[in-house]
Amino acid sequence: MTLIVTTEKGGLDRYSQELSKRLPVKTLSTRRYLSLRENLKLLKTLRGIEGPIHFPNQHFGRFSLFVKNPFIITVHDLARFIFPEEAGNMKERLGLFLDRMGIRRASFIISISENTKRDIVRFWKIPEDKIEVIYNGIDRDKFKPRKVEPSPHIIYVGSERPRKNLVRLIEAFGEVKRVYPELKLVKVGGWGRRRVFREMTMKKIKELSLEDDVIFTGDVDDEKLSELYSSSLLLVYPSLYEGFGLPPLEAMACGCPVCASNTSSIPEVVGDAGVLFDPYSVEDMKNAIVKVLSDETFRRSLIEKGFERVSMFSWERTCEMTLNLYRRLK
Repeated sequence: MTLIVTTEKGGLDRYSQELSKRLPVKTLSTRRYLSLRENLKLLKTLRGIEGPIHFPNQHFGRFSLFVKNPFIITVHDLARFIFPEEAGNMKERLGLFLDRMGIRRASFIISISENTKRDIVRFWKIPEDKIEVIYNGIDRDKFKPRKVEPSPHIIYVGSERPRKNLVRLIEAFGEVKRVYPELKLVKVGGWGRRRVFREMTMKKIKELSLEDDVIFTGDVDDEKLSELYSSSLLLVYPSLYEGFGLPPLEAMACGCPVCASNTSSIPEVVGDAGVLFDPYSVEDMKNAIVKVLSDETFRRSLIEKGFERVSMFSWERTCEMTLNLYRRLK
């Protein structure tokens, strides 16, 4: 088996990198975003591989069309297929079409959640018996409680794409500040693909006069992120759609309580270890945040439940199940 490993720093990349550390496989490293010349070079390299291949995300489906090897492909989510604003220009839409065609040829598909599996069956009409659900893991050596001074802030980790629902979170945060005027919102991560997403964020911040209350850190490394979780009063994860959603698990591992959307795969990940809310309702989101901030006993109970919940997810378990699937590939 040859595992394709992407070298960037996003959630898709973390998946292949964590597998490559633990699985007894050959690896081929590449970036996700390549020029035409680099794409052709990668395709030539792929065609020279002997034996089965594991493509680590759905956007390698287009490459799989040009190889004869049996292959497994991991599908993380169908966001770019479901949300028009994420589909991109005509060139990108063609790529997504080719991805879907390639994925249909896979010997097996790994889905990182039951919700993503349902989406694959519903939107792509792929038989269920071809799809294996294998959850992502978390590295407890990287994400753990840190000895840092607590700070009166809540944290959001993610991009500013519309489906991430940051604008509604900012609205809810503005309401919460009426009760907790010293509270800050720390926003971790870039804006995501298009600059217009940041413009939408800033427009809402200015509209609510929150320029001094929303702190942008940009991308940070795992150690810094772990420190930010550890010093936060809670993580708010308001996304409208996720294939899995690592930030709630990362936060729980660091002793940070979680308020999260009740949509897509998020309830699968959070379970009863967080407060779930309707992400389309600013009022419901605000109430969830206030519920945690106003009751320290309840907040502490969420922290303990979070530690229990996160113990169910490990990269070792992910790799064990992945290796078992490799053995089924003839």
